[in-house]
Amino acid sequence: MSIPIHTCPPAELPACEPLDILVVAPHPDDAELGMGGTIAKMISEGMRVGVLDLTTGEPTPHGSESIRRQETCVATDALALTWRGNAGLPNRMLVHTLEARALVASYFRMLRPRWIFAPYWTDAHPDHVAATEIVEAARFWAKLSKTDMPGERFHPERIYYYFCIHLRLAIDPDWIVDISDHWPAKLASIQAYHSQFIVGRPTDPPTMIDQLHHEAANWGRIINRRYGEPFATKEPLAMKSIRDLI
Repeated sequence: MSIPIHTCPPAELPACEPLDILVVAPHPDDAELGMGGTIAKMISEGMRVGVLDLTTGEPTPHGSESIRRQETCVATDALALTWRGNAGLPNRMLVHTLEARALVASYFRMLRPRWIFAPYWTDAHPDHVAATEIVEAARFWAKLSKTDMPGERFHPERIYYYFCIHLRLAIDPDWIVDISDHWPAKLASIQAYHSQFIVGRPTDPPTMIDQLHHEAANWGRIINRRYGEPFATKEPLAMKSIRDLI
């Protein structure tokens, strides 16, 4: 059953149980590219996972707002997301303003996620860099009192970072998630964005989909699994037991 993509202001969001995880994406498709397999894995383990797209991602060469909305619905179903929303900030002109910070902080106060995932902080795409700056500041603002932001004051425990970057970086992740059982869901969520990854793209191998497959297989190889997704953190990780390692 399809879930709605919420585009109303945070104060008008329907009441819902707090999320375990909220993935903040500059554009629809970034969450799927960066951590679609991990999202599917967490949901399969019973966690409540939402995605907040900051912009519509349009205009693009082969897309439109209506096409992108339909594709986002298909991708949302492929991952079986708990919640999805769009903040309505301007694509290509995403800037860390006080207004954007307050808006995202309001989503945090209303959705109350334990953990936030944001794009890796170094990128060639200005929207991605701005998105992470907004998220980091909004996490702090969400706990403010004596404010006109909706919802009760709230402070997400952690921000983690996924890789959906436009630079050819030799990245050194802090950990890699085994997504071997959830690669099909990730692949389906990416292929849902037909206008972005298939239409107008070269058809000679390796295609963009081929490249994504190779990347996931390489991260899996590093941890002796079939497929993986890398992540980073600015704060040390904590483990209850060494058994958490694979």
